[in-house]
Amino acid sequence: MPDFEPILGRYLSVDVEGTPHRIYVEEAGQGVPLLCLHTAGADSRQYRHLLNDREVTSRFRVVCFDMPWHGRSDPPDGWWLTRYELTTKRYLALIEAVWTTLELDRPVVMGCSMGGAIVLRVASDYQGRIRGVIGLEAGAHAPGRYNEFLHHPAIHGGELVATYTYGLNAPQSPEAGKRANWWYYAQSGPGVYAGDVMFYSFDWDAREHIKSIDTARCKVSLLTGSYDYSCTPAMTKAVADAIPGSRYTEMTGIGHFPMIENYEHFRRYLLPELDFMAAE
Repeated sequence: MPDFEPILGRYLSVDVEGTPHRIYVEEAGQGVPLLCLHTAGADSRQYRHLLNDREVTSRFRVVCFDMPWHGRSDPPDGWWLTRYELTTKRYLALIEAVWTTLELDRPVVMGCSMGGAIVLRVASDYQGRIRGVIGLEAGAHAPGRYNEFLHHPAIHGGELVATYTYGLNAPQSPEAGKRANWWYYAQSGPGVYAGDVMFYSFDWDAREHIKSIDTARCKVSLLTGSYDYSCTPAMTKAVADAIPGSRYTEMTGIGHFPMIENYEHFRRYLLPELDFMAAE
């Protein structure tokens, strides 16, 4: 018998701000919807271990998607006539459009890095429509990441970005996990990581928005790796301090990509937060 993983992958037509998109979505499990957001320049393959974790999928419908321009999703028609640059407004519209199109009822939204950042605005802007958010490596403001070498004709962008992000892993994380993430980043389209970092470095600032989050309406869990120097534990702790009722944990021995670099270690921190999200 074929040894298939219990993951269903297919393409979804989604309208985002009046523009049609062909987006790749994969999912596994049933129960409380858990919508997962990948990191800048990568794709939802980062969540492959979560999608195969039966302890999670027995209670949660885990849904992951590749953003337009990323992974297996296509850019919109006429993409060659423009330059990809992500904005907070467009990012929020995309996330809302995906869960609305999929008819997810009060999902938990979990994201990492820039995905961990945007869930803070998801919580502030949509707290009446979601169950809660889990921010992995989540910061409310993170300027200074952009540089012109991220998309430069003299530099192999895929290898540059993959090797740069490799350094954000914890040194003791399994090599297989770190190299898997390297491979996903190396396959990023030209300028896609740079376009994401444009958002993260110049457009992103949720320091005032997070003050409006009511954790009685929208639960907030924050998990950050002790080896993360991009979004440090102190940066996430500052977010937690600004949101009364939020939960914050520093994950020892993990870097910036917990769900792919060292999933077995990461799940020890994740499972209690999923229990918290599932409880009524």
